[in-house]
Amino acid sequence: MLFGTASPVSFMNVLGVLLLTFVLTFIYAAVYQRTFSGFSYSRTFVQSMILGSLVTCMLIMAVGDSLSRGLGVMGTLTIIRFRTLIRDPRDAMFLFASLGTGIACGAGMVTVAVGGTIVFTSIALLLHIAPFASRRNYEGMLRFTTTKDAAVKEAVDSLLLMMCESFTLVAMRNAAQGEALEYSYHIRLRDSSYQKEIVKGMSEIEGVFDPLLMMQRSTVEV
Repeated sequence: MLFGTASPVSFMNVLGVLLLTFVLTFIYAAVYQRTFSGFSYSRTFVQSMILGSLVTCMLIMAVGDSLSRGLGVMGTLTIIRFRTLIRDPRDAMFLFASLGTGIACGAGMVTVAVGGTIVFTSIALLLHIAPFASRRNYEGMLRFTTTKDAAVKEAVDSLLLMMCESFTLVAMRNAAQGEALEYSYHIRLRDSSYQKEIVKGMSEIEGVFDPLLMMQRSTVEV
């Protein structure tokens, strides 16, 4: 039916489809939260995944097989401009998957919605557990101040060689009115247990002051 009135849908059917959409996208949200490893965790983004899928489900059910309704919805969406910036492509994939589940549920493709949710979330968990595409393990920024003594620099380099898989000097500047040097190293530790050991080792070197290690794997909820 292109321009006619779509067949009425029972209230219980609508309620059941929306509840199914909520359950499936809640699984997406739970898996996303479990596998998140970025720098800035957004609670509102997780909620938007669920709410967005419900909106798409309602739109698909409202449009049905009516071309005129579909054009009306398209025109409405072109007026609304969404300016939210999604920096991580992985976040975009979870959002698209949630919206796709809402579309499938609204179109009555329950098998597609359930099967897609199972496969997508299973693969997301597998990729999170497996070391596939992982290159940054225990990376961080090490900062400290030393005296201008070659022996101190040699002791620092020896400790870095022992504790780090790799390290690179990214910044160096004068400190204490030119009497000392402040170093900033980008390091990759050999093991996670070395986080405390490297700071302790730096503190024990005579001539090294205020060692500070900032790991890049921590997350902050915003």
